[in-house]
Amino acid sequence: MHSNISNDGEFTPSDLMQMCRQSGLTCVALSDHNSVRGIMEAQAEAYRLEIEFVSAIELDCQFEGVNLHVLGYGIDPQRNEFDEIEKDILQKEQAASVVIIKCIHDLGILFDDEKTWSLSVNGVVTGEMIAEVALSDTGNQNNSLLAPYRTGGSRADNPFVNFYWDYCSQGKPADARFTYIELAEAIRIIKAAGGLAVLAHPGINIGLDQKILAGIINSGLDGIEVYSSYHNDDVIRFYEEQADRYHLLKTMGSDFHGKIKPSITLGEMNCENEADMYQEFMQELGK
Repeated sequence: MHSNISNDGEFTPSDLMQMCRQSGLTCVALSDHNSVRGIMEAQAEAYRLEIEFVSAIELDCQFEGVNLHVLGYGIDPQRNEFDEIEKDILQKEQAASVVIIKCIHDLGILFDDEKTWSLSVNGVVTGEMIAEVALSDTGNQNNSLLAPYRTGGSRADNPFVNFYWDYCSQGKPADARFTYIELAEAIRIIKAAGGLAVLAHPGINIGLDQKILAGIINSGLDGIEVYSSYHNDDVIRFYEEQADRYHLLKTMGSDFHGKIKPSITLGEMNCENEADMYQEFMQELGK
């Protein structure tokens, strides 16, 4: 899950922990994008609420030119590498924001730049922010490009983030690409910080590509996020089989953000063997 330390998260780390308590969660991990700044606040509030807390991060990285997200569970947030990564990516995202805005305008989608920049976090504009402003702009009322994201549309379940995936992600029209660290380096940093490296929501990054998955796993992964809010039954079954084949941990994550993913709720993963997964996960963390 993500707090507002991530530029696409809605709630503060403390508020998020209170929401976890209300949702009946007993063990949680805050995994903000490329940042550990929310961990101490979340951990303190989780302790007060008697919730078991795991420090974590979600690192952007790449493998053979493909962008990936790798979770680091149980990390020491005091490691300097995490601060260096956050600063580097922030600078790149700030520069990319200008490119993304121009690309979306060039597609013929209307949105007010000033309103969009007012939503920015640390000078970073995301595709989700542009979608929020564009969908509320009356000038786009009959714009067919936005029809899928409106009520009743095929992408209306999580309209803002779906707009990002359709227009701003890797290989899409508004892809303001820049270079992330390599997967092997991300795994090295996580393990040097005492953490477990887990491939996040692979179904939306590599689909069911077994060939590239084998290379990713051989880079030193400890686990796969098998149970994700993005994975349907077929994808879950595929990654269950792969985790068993390679003797990797299976983890779950809702990837809760708040308003940009309204159909995602905290902790609702419908995983039948959750208790066994938890025990295995905590045993590995303990090692």
